[in-house]
Amino acid sequence: MNTTSERQKRQTLQQESPFLSSRLNNRLNQLDRTATHWMARYGLSLLSISMGLVFVWFGALKLQAGMSPAEPLIRDTLDFLPGVLVNPLIMLLAVWEVFIGIGFLSGKARRIVLIMLLMQMGGAMSPLVLAPERLWETFPHIWTLEGQYVFKDIILISAGLVIGAANRGGGLTAGRIQS
Repeated sequence: MNTTSERQKRQTLQQESPFLSSRLNNRLNQLDRTATHWMARYGLSLLSISMGLVFVWFGALKLQAGMSPAEPLIRDTLDFLPGVLVNPLIMLLAVWEVFIGIGFLSGKARRIVLIMLLMQMGGAMSPLVLAPERLWETFPHIWTLEGQYVFKDIILISAGLVIGAANRGGGLTAGRIQS
């Protein structure tokens, strides 16, 4: 069983490089602690702002037909629907994404925003099932550009989960970082 002091000693040893002087190691450790405190203090806010900008921008592009590079993929994914429904659904998706973005930027109604995000991401990932031929150059090794566009959404899902955890009290705080 490891005690707290044993863990602290091990962490200190892992941070020190045998190739650097003690003084340089101490300076690097100080810089690392400062950077870690800065990341803990501002990281979640920057993540929320980034998510907000991405969703407002991508949603706004869908508000005008032909502006979003994702539109052809959306149309192919929804090819099982009557054509008259596709344009209104793309418009609904556009407004949905802009609302998600505004929610992340404002910090308001986070629970609702996170539910909206997860629902939207279900749709965003649906080409994996509904239009896989558009996503793979060679399955399972080489994505198409559209496949990369869809696959990167796992990052947005993960970021949403981190923000959601922080919203419920599981967030990052500088107070948890050892000095």
